[in-house]
Amino acid sequence: MAKQALITGITGQDGSYLAEFLLDKGYKVFGLVRRSSTVNFERLAHLQDRIELLAGDLLDQSSLMTALNQSEPEEVYNLASQSFVPTSWNQPVLTGEFTALGVTRLLEAVRVVNPRIRFYQASSSEMFGAVKESPQNENTWFHPRSPYGVAKLYGHWITVNYRESYGVFACSGILFNHESPRRGFEFVTRKVSHSVARIKLGLDRKLKLGNLDAERDWGFTGDYVRAMWLMLQQPEARDYVVATGTTHSVRRLVELAFGHAGLDYQDYVETDPTLLRPAEVYHLRGDASKAARELGWQPTVSFEQLVAMMVDSDLERLERPALQPMGSAP
Repeated sequence: MAKQALITGITGQDGSYLAEFLLDKGYKVFGLVRRSSTVNFERLAHLQDRIELLAGDLLDQSSLMTALNQSEPEEVYNLASQSFVPTSWNQPVLTGEFTALGVTRLLEAVRVVNPRIRFYQASSSEMFGAVKESPQNENTWFHPRSPYGVAKLYGHWITVNYRESYGVFACSGILFNHESPRRGFEFVTRKVSHSVARIKLGLDRKLKLGNLDAERDWGFTGDYVRAMWLMLQQPEARDYVVATGTTHSVRRLVELAFGHAGLDYQDYVETDPTLLRPAEVYHLRGDASKAARELGWQPTVSFEQLVAMMVDSDLERLERPALQPMGSAP
């Protein structure tokens, strides 16, 4: 009989890639979605006849218990959150409700409905914030620099707490930045790739960005959802950093993206001080040696390949919009 999994945040970038991955593994996949007139199912368009969507909300405990009883999953992947860092400054309380307390509600639902469920929590490199060492691993000190990072840290530690206190098989994946053609337009990688495509096609003339010197460890989402699954297949629940181990600046990102389209970024990119964060995270680089050693996980897509993939996808989407929905992107 096929394994069953429930994914929160299934309509997002990570959720769509994870759903594809699990379906390919023979799982029956359920997705938790909020009842809202603004939910975007575009990333799932090519999967909707193969998955079952259930109504639920991380703000509502009873709806989570109902979803668990309906789906009877062996595995739960909690990918839902308010995930855009700049928004967390404008909506810090709501970010805490979803990204922090929402984890507690879901873990408590698991404990009550079926404590044998294996649970994955999407932790974040933003928890490291003002880093004290580089690269960062599972033992690095946390110093989050945004309401999002603080909320993610709460979610991380409550996951550890349920593992240690109740014996729930609960893992946190401390994922560094991971991108794809399905990334939201508000994130810098997609903002860059989409703007490059528009400028290349003569639809725009300039791209405004904040801190070009911020450095991140960027990988491909398709690689990272494989790590999520591997964590829940282990004999013991543990936490893992998932990263490429290399960093690139935002400046290098725009240089590669414009260069892939045959353009010089210096002709088009402007710095906008209003896009700077109140507290910047300047450098993140992950050490995924534990994941390599215990999970056998390695990234397969380079940063250069990732940037080219995203630019090519946005060019194709803009040239043939009717034939290139977001959900069918590579």
